[in-house]
Amino acid sequence: MNLASIQAAESKLLLNTYERNPHLFVSGKGVFLEDENGDRFLDLLSGIGVSALGYGHPAIEKAIAEQSALLLHTSNLFFHRGTADLALRLTEISGMDRVFFCNSGTEAWEAALKLARAHATAVRESGKKIGTKFLALEHSFHGRTMGSVATTHKEKYRLPFAPVMSDVEFVRFNDVADLRARFSDEVCGICIEPIQGEGGIHPVSQEFFASARELCDSTGALLLADEIQSGLGRTGKWFAYQHYGIQPDVTTLAKPIAGGIPMGAMLCVERVASAFTPGMHGTTFGGGPLACAVAIAVIDTIQDENILAHIQEVGGFFKAQLNALKQQHDCVTDVRGLGLMLGIELNSAELAKRVAAQMMERRIIINRTSETVLRFLPPYILEKKHVETTIDALNEILKANTELAGAMPAGEKIHG
Repeated sequence: MNLASIQAAESKLLLNTYERNPHLFVSGKGVFLEDENGDRFLDLLSGIGVSALGYGHPAIEKAIAEQSALLLHTSNLFFHRGTADLALRLTEISGMDRVFFCNSGTEAWEAALKLARAHATAVRESGKKIGTKFLALEHSFHGRTMGSVATTHKEKYRLPFAPVMSDVEFVRFNDVADLRARFSDEVCGICIEPIQGEGGIHPVSQEFFASARELCDSTGALLLADEIQSGLGRTGKWFAYQHYGIQPDVTTLAKPIAGGIPMGAMLCVERVASAFTPGMHGTTFGGGPLACAVAIAVIDTIQDENILAHIQEVGGFFKAQLNALKQQHDCVTDVRGLGLMLGIELNSAELAKRVAAQMMERRIIINRTSETVLRFLPPYILEKKHVETTIDALNEILKANTELAGAMPAGEKIHG
């Protein structure tokens, strides 16, 4: 089937939940995707942060081939060889003690919320006072299940499904005074993305993160760190919270963990793990043999090939080049992020939309988040030459659009 026939079939058969770009990709290699016409696209989005080692990586292909020939599924009623091996790797790199495997980021976050509520119940049974409320941040995004969407700030994600889970209050981003004013012994968990992804690549401040840790310690509430987009090396450290020197009680992973095989994980410290007992939570597919084998290959490759250092080097170069663009173009209002989780903010949603579309025309894949932010989540194997290609294209596009805006009649200009 070609693109046109697939589009026609999907329009009749699928729920209308995605605004797809009109491209049909059929293969990939390294940092490039190839479409049905044989055209190659430089992928700086990596499936929204999923394909961390790019496409066709030999370690992933080997793990898939070997494990698929042995065993795909057994269920969590039995043991297989991958779960303990993967859990050991994750606990060693995270500073956590226990792992729950699932299939996606929103499932991992749902498990974190349930653990926080179960832990609060156990604390109350011990005679201490603690409530059921969650504090989440403005501009946050934690997923699309009913619990996850309740802790997601943007109303467009929550209101169509109201009433969502109650007892969630939103704190102004990086506003320590507001955090302290809203915190009490009614709170069972503070929900933080160390770097907000969908919210526009906004890192939480050191003071805010440290204050959240302090407040949780004062009552026994849990500090929950959502690392679904920022975790497993994306920022140049295994977890973004490691840049802050702050250890959360619970963290969540998903996107890059199994190189494109669906997988998620919730990790927690020992003192809260006992809040879950057999039968309280579970999953049919989570932590299956295939996903575990691929995740082990991903982690081992990142370690063996010293990819975290590469991310720091190339990510630092990329950010410096984006900052140089900012100096050249008034329409670029900010550059944010760490490692290979970067964003540039433009002064107009319309301009950001134009730039993303025109980058696609040049066969460079990025996307727009939070309306005005161009987001870059490339594979970890990105090289400086790919960054230079990207910067040259952005510079030309921004210059052309600035000139276009200046030439338009006032009523038609790109609005800043």
